[in-house]
Amino acid sequence: MTWIEFPIVAGAAVACWTGGSILNLLSGKKEALRVPSYLLMGAGTVVMVVFLVLFWQHVERPPLRTLGETRLWYATLIPLVGFIVEYRWKITWLKFYCMALAAFFLSINLIYPDILDKTLMPALQSVWFVPHVIVYMIGYVFLAAASAAAWHNIYLGYRLRRNEQSEAVGHYLAILGFVFLTFGLLFGAFWAKEAWGHYWTWDPKETRAFLAWLAYLACLLLNAEKVERRRLQWFLGLAFVVLLVSWFGVNYLPSAQSSVHSYQPG
Repeated sequence: MTWIEFPIVAGAAVACWTGGSILNLLSGKKEALRVPSYLLMGAGTVVMVVFLVLFWQHVERPPLRTLGETRLWYATLIPLVGFIVEYRWKITWLKFYCMALAAFFLSINLIYPDILDKTLMPALQSVWFVPHVIVYMIGYVFLAAASAAAWHNIYLGYRLRRNEQSEAVGHYLAILGFVFLTFGLLFGAFWAKEAWGHYWTWDPKETRAFLAWLAYLACLLLNAEKVERRRLQWFLGLAFVVLLVSWFGVNYLPSAQSSVHSYQPG
């Protein structure tokens, strides 16, 4: 499959997630709808997995080169976090946020598909390329789910309700995301040493990635210091904004044009 078929695939995935979500919400009154709702939501993710595999075969390289390609991974992985959280902790609402985020990033890809050729520039032909990007994607997915949980907890706070289990799960997701973020930084340093001869050069992309890492480190430290719960949820929710700037916002800065992480064709 190629980007030509992507609109159909994205539409099918979003339709499955939407239809499954509606059935799941209605299943509170009609238990018979419960199983079909999960099958439909799961089908949306299966559609994305199949597309990723076939797209990988088509481009004859790991589809991780462009922002559009990383958004494909993101949209494929993040609903899984919602399903796992529901299975493990019986928290039902997070999956809806996760599927909504997946649909949002697929929509961005429909507008900005980031179509490039099949070839990989020499810097990307490294053993560290795939693990670096995939580890970062998994970290981003966990941290997005943690942020969604934080915003939900803020909403509950304004309604004078509090869910300690929800707060604990958000913190746990943030820890997992932070661990993957740390490994992403380390793998990136090893990759930089192999490709450019230096572990760290204070490149714009590296600097913003380090700032995102510091933001989540601060979240974990604030939690350890028993900071007031509402402030902690705000901090965790806003930290994802820093992460988004690190991920693709930095690409729109003037300094990014001279970045070694710019892989646009010359």
